[in-house]
Amino acid sequence: MNRNDLAALLAEKHELSKAAATRMLDTVIDALCTELKKGKPVAISGFGSFKLGQRAARVGRNPSTGDKIKIAARKLVKFTPSTALAGLVDPKFAKARAEKAAAKQAAKPAAAPAKKASAKKAAAAPAPAPAKKAAAPAKKAAAKKAAAKKA
Repeated sequence: MNRNDLAALLAEKHELSKAAATRMLDTVIDALCTELKKGKPVAISGFGSFKLGQRAARVGRNPSTGDKIKIAARKLVKFTPSTALAGLVDPKFAKARAEKAAAKQAAKPAAAPAKKASAKKAAAAPAPAPAKKAAAPAKKAAAKKAAAKKA
C-alpha cells in the first residue's frame, strides 16, 4: 500500500473526495514529521511510536576498493510497533504476551500476602548471626574432586 492507495481508502471509508482525503493524509504526515524534527517522540495508540535515534560515527570499508572510509554520525527515525500491531502481524507474539500477562496476574495475588507476612516476621525476628566460614573448605573439596575426575 502506498500513499495514493491510503488516500483512496480514506476517501472511500469516510465519503470524502480523493483530494480531501489526500489533504488529510498530508496533514497527518506533516504533523508527524514536524514533531520528529523537533526531537519529540510520536506515539499512536494501537499502532506504535516513532522516536528519533542516533547512529554513531564509524569507520567503514569501500567494497570495490577495500579502502577504509569515515562514515559520519547521523540521526534516524526508529519505529516501535505497539503490542496490538505486533499481535496482529505475529499471532505467536500475541499468544506469548497473553500467557505472560496471565502468569503475572496469577502470581500477583499469591505473592502479595507472602511479602507482607515475611516483612512482619523480619521485623519481629532478631538480626541473623554472621555466616560461618565452614562453607569455604567445602568449595575447596568440591574443586579437588572435580580436578581428580579430570585427571
